[in-house]
Amino acid sequence: MDYKQYITIVEDWPQEGIRFKDITTLMQNGTAYKRAIEELAAYAKEKQADVIVGPEARGFVVGCPIATELEIGFVPVRKKGKLPREVIEINYGLEYGKDCLTIHKDSIQPGQRVVITDDLLATGGTIEATAKMVEQLGGKVVGIAFLIELAYIGGRDKLKQYDLFSLVSYE
Repeated sequence: MDYKQYITIVEDWPQEGIRFKDITTLMQNGTAYKRAIEELAAYAKEKQADVIVGPEARGFVVGCPIATELEIGFVPVRKKGKLPREVIEINYGLEYGKDCLTIHKDSIQPGQRVVITDDLLATGGTIEATAKMVEQLGGKVVGIAFLIELAYIGGRDKLKQYDLFSLVSYE
């Protein structure tokens, strides 16, 4: 399926010069969204994932239906102060500043095979931080999957130690 036909390009949003890739139009088409999730789930199944991990918020939109399709668990990664139990956290750099992500300390068991999912790969910073937390808890990141990859930004290079799959690539 050509998923690009379901992704709307919004010019100059959120700022001038940005060509924003809007996945809400893909999600609004039940057939296209279902097929995208099925393809990503097939990748996670091939990787023999025990659990799916996704960063908020769009990682939930991708990861939860994949986990449901495979009948395995989903683990959310959230901003600091959003998870109710004991967490580990990681600070990571953004283009202009820093951010902090957290994951429940008991969410990943040592040796679990983890596939990390998100809507879009750009710089790779959020996913790299997520992978580090998974590994800190003893999980094995066996794959990373995206709906969209912005290949011209170079996030794949930052994540080169992981197997990476994307449905759509913009060069």
